[in-house]
Amino acid sequence: MNKQLQQKLKTLPRSPGVYFHKSASGEIIYVGKAAVLRNRVRQYFQDSRGRDNKTMALVVEIADTDWIETESEVDALFLESEMVKRYMPRYNVLLRDDKSQMYVRIDMKSEWPTVSFTRNPADDGAEYFGPFYNGFALKKALRYLRRIFPYLTRQRRPGQSKLDEDLGLSPRLSDGSDTYKASLRKLISYIKGNRKAIAAELERDMKTAAGLHDFERAADLRNKLRAMQELQRRVCFGDKEFLDISKDKALADLAKLLGLKGIPARIEGYDISHMSGRQVVSSMVVFTNGASDRAEYRKFKVSEKNDDTGNIHQTIFRRLSERHLKSWGRPDLLLIDGGKGQLAAAIKARDERGVTVPIVSIAKREEELLVHKTGSQIDTAFIEQMRLQPRADIAIQEDGDVYVVNLHPSQRNAGSHSKNLRASTEQNYNKHLEVEDNVLATTDIVKLFQRIRDESHRFAVSYHTALKRQQQTKNQLEEIPGIGPKTRAKLLRKFGSMKKIFEASSEELETEIGRQKAQLIKQFLEGSSTNRQ
Repeated sequence: MNKQLQQKLKTLPRSPGVYFHKSASGEIIYVGKAAVLRNRVRQYFQDSRGRDNKTMALVVEIADTDWIETESEVDALFLESEMVKRYMPRYNVLLRDDKSQMYVRIDMKSEWPTVSFTRNPADDGAEYFGPFYNGFALKKALRYLRRIFPYLTRQRRPGQSKLDEDLGLSPRLSDGSDTYKASLRKLISYIKGNRKAIAAELERDMKTAAGLHDFERAADLRNKLRAMQELQRRVCFGDKEFLDISKDKALADLAKLLGLKGIPARIEGYDISHMSGRQVVSSMVVFTNGASDRAEYRKFKVSEKNDDTGNIHQTIFRRLSERHLKSWGRPDLLLIDGGKGQLAAAIKARDERGVTVPIVSIAKREEELLVHKTGSQIDTAFIEQMRLQPRADIAIQEDGDVYVVNLHPSQRNAGSHSKNLRASTEQNYNKHLEVEDNVLATTDIVKLFQRIRDESHRFAVSYHTALKRQQQTKNQLEEIPGIGPKTRAKLLRKFGSMKKIFEASSEELETEIGRQKAQLIKQFLEGSSTNRQ
């Protein structure tokens, strides 16, 4: 261990957080989390006979260590997950291979929502929070939270035991689903990080109940408040981590490369997914301070046509509407998945809205960054300087009115969404771009862009797949005007299949859904029969 690192370790805090071990070239070789940073990080440099070969090899390579403090252990858990996915450190192989990410799922649209865990989020209308790599810590956090905000883990059935309800772990069904959902909304708000607001609300409600002499409710709220205070000393839970921007080199270098006025705190990524112009959708993913912010993700249905540029134009035009800017916030940078055509379409949509926001795109095949000289609304002086002063780790060319920025010139033909460039960038980690004694690590920018691009593609494809599956399972009843989902569900429960519904007599249908709707179904069947003839 060198003297500089030895002095740095003396400043380690006693709070939870995430630490980054780096090699002599500056490469992040391991990302880990700690309940107490001071204790955990120092353990690497203490003599221990119980170390495995991987840890011993890691310690030999450590030349520097950095860290980010968090409010709780679970906050650190999420930040660790995000940083591992972005930087893909060599010594995190066990973490990546042996554990898959886990999400918290809450289906608020159900009458009695349940809280569960899943490793494969779906576009089923439920809310998902995560990802987390340490499932044990995540489940432990939710167990503590359940004492404060009781929730169901599975749908209640007649005759089911009420033990959890008596223990205060499940909601009282006698209070009604509205009261239960209000409690769940507090749980979600707490998960999103609004701990202080929830505590203040509980304290206010407690004093109000006491003033109204509702001492039983006041005592219940007091117990919840104490449990929350105790929870902060144990395990706290958050679905996203707002990291210290000053320590995220990727964001700082990105702002420098693109000549942005400030650090891009909110980056939005966009992609289109369809199959031959059918079930066409677009995705909007949001990275807040460099970390994915799933609560802010949005998806769009766009025109049913095989026209990526037109659909990107439609998506950006809708995103930058006055209503969405007010409710979703203003982005600091838009990243479009596509080439010159998609970039031009996004710029045109933005200009039609009269909004000022930088826009760049990332070409699929070579994963090159495309920057319009005037339309991207960025200061291209730095890029032009690099074009005139070529370096080994960056290549910039002009293609008409667009700069093509290659941050990985040693790697070619990456392929769309398949072979990434991490191998080449790690090999060239010691090749940095030096301008006025400042170092720009292009590899960090590449990995950040790859992370955003991959996430926007994943989100678009998952939504497209869900729509395609719905279309494949669509039944004929959905084509009848006036027959809604509740009526369809009622008929299927009664008759069991579409065939039996259509074979049923008018009297049988009238008994279940009334004369008017029964006539609609029979008229539809008669019309379909006539058309077939």
